[in-house]
Amino acid sequence: MSLPRPLLPLPSDSLFALLVLEDGAVFAGRTFGDAQRLLRGERCGEVVFNTAMTGYQEVCTDPSYRGQMVVMSYPLIGNYGIDPDTSESRRPWLSALLVRQYCDEYSHHAAKESLHTFLQRHGIPAMCELDTRALVAHLRTRGTLRGVMRAAPRPEELDVPALVAAAQRVRPIAALDVVDEVAEAVPQALTPPGAPGAAGPQVVLIDTGYKYNIARCLLERGVTLTLLPPRTPLSELLSRQPAGVILSNGPGDPETVTHLVALCRELIRLRVPLLGICLGHQILGLAAGGKVSRLPFGHHGCNHPVMDLRSGRVTLTSQNHNFQIDGDSIPEASGFFVSHRNLSDQSVEGLAHRSLPILSVQYHPEAAPGPEDNRAVFDEFLHLLGRR
Repeated sequence: MSLPRPLLPLPSDSLFALLVLEDGAVFAGRTFGDAQRLLRGERCGEVVFNTAMTGYQEVCTDPSYRGQMVVMSYPLIGNYGIDPDTSESRRPWLSALLVRQYCDEYSHHAAKESLHTFLQRHGIPAMCELDTRALVAHLRTRGTLRGVMRAAPRPEELDVPALVAAAQRVRPIAALDVVDEVAEAVPQALTPPGAPGAAGPQVVLIDTGYKYNIARCLLERGVTLTLLPPRTPLSELLSRQPAGVILSNGPGDPETVTHLVALCRELIRLRVPLLGICLGHQILGLAAGGKVSRLPFGHHGCNHPVMDLRSGRVTLTSQNHNFQIDGDSIPEASGFFVSHRNLSDQSVEGLAHRSLPILSVQYHPEAAPGPEDNRAVFDEFLHLLGRR
């Protein structure tokens, strides 16, 4: 098995590599990032695709991708380098990055290093020169699949049947405790840039893998923001006397974080104002008595149309999730109703309560690099705090 000459210059340590899926599909490419990790052994995970044209740095540092290998459907990746001020968390979390063309010669006034150097420094392997159009089409047809990556100096050194067997042994994301891996371990008081503190309402953000831009959007609105770990007891949370609580985004299956579902159920009972985002939306749906199911290949990208059923307004949204709340499973007696729908597949994109100050969205209102259509979700939440 051989590859044509790459269209763009690659790092000097680039090696031949294979991505092998659990159904036997094989995709060949070349390495960048931490190639040595693929020489020492396989890198594994569920393989999902992202449809965004920009934002590869935000994708790499989104904790919701923990345990997954991400295919970028846009063909050219790396051309604007890495800006340390636009990361969404303290490090990249994805298992591997898969792209068509990698551009090592970046050009942007804020960039400080190449994507290759960034991934290499954090021990993340990546592949380029593989047929991402065929791979995305395969995942759309077959759904999310488990896979393994392996590199070698020569193609004949790779044992494809052994790699297929290894892919079939990969643990699915639903079997992993990924929330505790990505969350901060200790409480943190977050303050607005250039200010010692804030005079706005005290808001608690429960960290299940939050994106930095959620905090930025809240701090821009003047709130006093405290970040708490996901296993914070209810008594400790209430001792901070929050005006409201936000359940953040994060990775994995919401049914694995039963302690957070129980915590959310108590907060609903106490009529504490709540905002759920992505995983937080799913946790809130479970606490309301709903059920979750898995989407065939998930929603990953920044071009998903969503309608607010209350106003009829349609916006483009950024999304990154594999699971959904089943709208028909929400008990009528819970007081919750479906507030938003995805216009592509009619999946649930938001919940609200008829009388309590509670709402949730499946998409990312803080979306970075965009779109910015949905920042008003934070304003709506703060309005609920003011009404209370």
